[in-house]
Amino acid sequence: MEKIVIIGGEPLSGNITIGGSKNAVLPIMAACILTDEAVHLTNVPNLQDIQTMIKVLESLGVKSEISNLNQNQLTVCYENIDKNIAEYDLVRKMRASVLILGPLLARKKEASVSLPGGCAIGARPIDIHIDALKKLGAEFVLDRGYVNCKAPKGLKGNKIDLKKISVGASENIIMAASLASGESEINNIAIEPEVIDLIKCLKSMGSEIDFIGDRKILIQGKENLRGTTHNVIPDRIEAGTYMIAGALIGNNLKIQNIEPDHMQNILNVFEELEINFKLNKDSISLSKSDIEVGINLQTEEYPGFPTDLQAQIMVLLSKSNKQSSIIENIFENRFMHVPELNRMGAQISIEGNKSIISPSSELIGAPVMATDLRASVSLVLAGLISKGETIINRIYHIDRGYEEIEKKISQCGGNIRRMK
Repeated sequence: MEKIVIIGGEPLSGNITIGGSKNAVLPIMAACILTDEAVHLTNVPNLQDIQTMIKVLESLGVKSEISNLNQNQLTVCYENIDKNIAEYDLVRKMRASVLILGPLLARKKEASVSLPGGCAIGARPIDIHIDALKKLGAEFVLDRGYVNCKAPKGLKGNKIDLKKISVGASENIIMAASLASGESEINNIAIEPEVIDLIKCLKSMGSEIDFIGDRKILIQGKENLRGTTHNVIPDRIEAGTYMIAGALIGNNLKIQNIEPDHMQNILNVFEELEINFKLNKDSISLSKSDIEVGINLQTEEYPGFPTDLQAQIMVLLSKSNKQSSIIENIFENRFMHVPELNRMGAQISIEGNKSIISPSSELIGAPVMATDLRASVSLVLAGLISKGETIINRIYHIDRGYEEIEKKISQCGGNIRRMK
């Protein structure tokens, strides 16, 4: 099994270019089921999760073609074959596979999807997805690990109040309602940039979606949608990760191809911590900063601080001269990186969903184990600032969300390599 080996202490300088958003492109790929015409996507990252979604979609009759690798272009086209089952062997690898449920049900009037897998960071049940689709007339049965759903008369528009803000459920119900007959009013939707990017793509496909409040939309269902060309937004989580690297050990490290409006939550934290950075139109430059303050942070739905940057910001806070805390409000089991960071010399304790980060004089490299995608990359950050060698095991998690991470870091001076 592959490992990443890091010799810490080398400053990072130069340029890192951010790729397309993994969490934006996955639902947009699923949306191709809503049309018989080709959907052309650009700025698609070359990640394991993208390959997994391609395989899931191809098993349902979607033809895919990757072209012009330098620009990361992907074309997907649904051929509407008589297949409506997403098998366990594919879905178990990635939780985002459940995003095919809404569009497949809308097109085929029935769908069977294995309960999804992915990172072990909490239960993340799909009951919110199911409850919302029931409001559109779907019927559900859980049988031997599969969610079997039918809508014999097709989906019908309705008023839907999501009982909890959920990115995946919002995306699923928006896609399904786009082909439902009549009007749907959906309340309490997620407004993450990735959801907005999906809505933008759907509107270019002919879907009629209008915001009538901060978290309320109206959708006029259509009989069919058309193909489109769509450029995927930059990945704000990848950007935030490398921004934190710059704050930890940067020497005028430039992070380019970012969308500053999507980064305001982390920029607010950087300003509070007095991090050295210079923000430009689509880039940001950072240098190592001595942190003299502690903060109390909590993860929240967008526009709050993202749970997907919680593990990474914890590494930065461990270098402060004052105590900080983080309350994790999104996932109940997302502190699994803490024991690994403590093995490297961090001083972090956990009280329920709250972590308390005390000052640590120096981190020491050690063999560590990655437990999920974002925990994995927090160990990379810790390795970059540690004394000696850090060996990160189970790095397949990293490949799900970070494209060529060792190449991007080594080109900026980091001593990092992949080995078997």
